[in-house]
Amino acid sequence: MSTTDDHHPLSWLSERAEQRRAAGLRRSLVPRAADSPLIDLAGNDYLGLTRHPEVVAAAVAAVREWGAGSTGSRLVTGTTELHAELEAELAVHAGTESALVFSSGYLGNLGVITALAGRGDLIVSDSLNHASLIDAARLSRARIAVTPHSDVEAVAGELANRTEERALVVVESLFSVDGDTAPLRELHAACRAHGAVLVVDEAHGFGVAGPGGRGAVFDAGLAGEPDVVVAATLSKALASQGGAVLGSAELTAHLVDAARSMIFDTGVAPASAAAALAALRLVRRDPGLPELVRKRSWELYELALEVGLRATPPSGAVTSIILGDPEAAVAAAAFCLERGLRVGCFRPPSVPDGLSRLRVTARADLSDFETDHIRAVLRELAASRDSFEHRSRHRRLV
Repeated sequence: MSTTDDHHPLSWLSERAEQRRAAGLRRSLVPRAADSPLIDLAGNDYLGLTRHPEVVAAAVAAVREWGAGSTGSRLVTGTTELHAELEAELAVHAGTESALVFSSGYLGNLGVITALAGRGDLIVSDSLNHASLIDAARLSRARIAVTPHSDVEAVAGELANRTEERALVVVESLFSVDGDTAPLRELHAACRAHGAVLVVDEAHGFGVAGPGGRGAVFDAGLAGEPDVVVAATLSKALASQGGAVLGSAELTAHLVDAARSMIFDTGVAPASAAAALAALRLVRRDPGLPELVRKRSWELYELALEVGLRATPPSGAVTSIILGDPEAAVAAAAFCLERGLRVGCFRPPSVPDGLSRLRVTARADLSDFETDHIRAVLRELAASRDSFEHRSRHRRLV
């Protein structure tokens, strides 16, 4: 079939882009400068360690010793002594027997869920789970039951009424948008009662939640339980890049054999492994850092309430300012940026319709001066909120 310049197999992309623009859902990549003067409340450097001298020095030393890349998959040449050292110390910190490092937290979630569930199994997934958990469940080809957010009774009901022998319950420990904590003890009790495995994504909990940042699973008294699996990331509190799955030695041995996103992927770069290891050692040396970021996050939440904005109470480093309409959220994010404050902007499909928001992430190294500036910007934002909503309604009408 012949095509013209105006009609070809991908011509529908322009129409789809226009539909997103009209709905206020277009996205773009905006490069940031290394020396940006903006106060960063959009990134995930929760403990402020990305530029810590010890973390940077460890990464530089690893490049000099091992080179820029890991040179291959974990099973071939991509496992260095640094990877093994990092895995051992991650397991100690989390209170588990073993750990396995992946190239990203996304790939860790894909690997562990598809390795533990397949056709003929059940996955019970929280309605607000991260996209990586949703994608992993779909790829597993197991039957998926999506339950209302943090509804333990619904989870227990799905487990009790299943026909499948094996089941996973998949949940985030600290949810990445609202910032609330999952009822881990109650979920584990339901899993234990019905012979299921609890898989907990600690991307936003590891290094932030619990005593010394050992995670929400540890804080719930579930670390090391044989029916609990922890997934974590190295790219947030640990200031680097990569992911990890933590649990029993039997679990990680199975992942080495069966986790396709580890077997067929290049290992994380030595510099990233070394940086994460240095950050982890800093956290263990200064266990007050996680407590500090939680304190800063609560301060940001209270600042938002103080000026009349609607915000979600944080359990970790994340709070959200709810604006409702996607275009109002985009306008509010631009408003903050013009005043020296970078915040996240979450719109559908990242959040449900009507709940577009600014996602505000705290850092342990926020200064009092920066906090004062944030207060001033939020106060001005609250005073201008009606104009954002008016512009949004006007654009929809035209």
